[in-house]
Amino acid sequence: MATQVVLVLALFAGLACSSPSSRILGGSPASVEKYPSIVQVESMGSSSGIWAQSCGGNILTARYVVSAAHCFHGIFYEPKNRRIRAGSSERNTGGLVIQVDVEINHPTYGVNDMDGDISVVRLLGSLEYSPVIQQGPIIPADFPLPDGLPVVLAGWGATELGSLPSNELLETSSYIVPREVCAERYAGLSIPRSVTENMICAGHLDVGGKDACAGDFGGPLYYDGILVGVLSWGEGCANKTLPGVSTAVTSYTNWIIDTAV
Repeated sequence: MATQVVLVLALFAGLACSSPSSRILGGSPASVEKYPSIVQVESMGSSSGIWAQSCGGNILTARYVVSAAHCFHGIFYEPKNRRIRAGSSERNTGGLVIQVDVEINHPTYGVNDMDGDISVVRLLGSLEYSPVIQQGPIIPADFPLPDGLPVVLAGWGATELGSLPSNELLETSSYIVPREVCAERYAGLSIPRSVTENMICAGHLDVGGKDACAGDFGGPLYYDGILVGVLSWGEGCANKTLPGVSTAVTSYTNWIIDTAV
């Protein structure tokens, strides 16, 4: 894992000084072959006993995935009612399914709104790597991402606010929004939300139309195939004035490496 991060550092060299390119809701179908490190997080209904995809995640190693802490938290949460499905483009079917052993939510999660919304999840068994199941690289620690950087998000979430989840993996593109702009807008809500330095805002500012939605959270925000964010929260879906918010992986890279051993 540590070796992988060092290799990624070379890929990112000079990025902060480069000019950014000039643009899941509003997405298009994608194959898991394109995103072999993405996984579905499935939850078992507390009353129905039925398993269904509820969040996303990204493969760190054969025994660990990274996701959002809020997907592994709550009064009804237990590791036995979470499992991971890897290697399938279709929701709730195909691929390889492995039960969760234990979640390691970041210790700051729950202290300040959604800050620290990241979890390293250990599996009961090991994933078997294949063309559709692969370890994914993550961004180096404390690496600055320039405003306007084009990013990609993927998942099986709702295709519009209040709709059913997608049965197939979808992808869409977005851009990193200046944190100060994002923070100012969320602070202006009737119930203000906190956007911290440990978060990335991404969207099509004042345009909307492309974003994560319910069911996508915990899934990846990629730059050039490298995990830079974990989809975390937002106000509605594809809100044109309020960008979607992801946990900034760069703030937690060292913690992730130390935890996924």
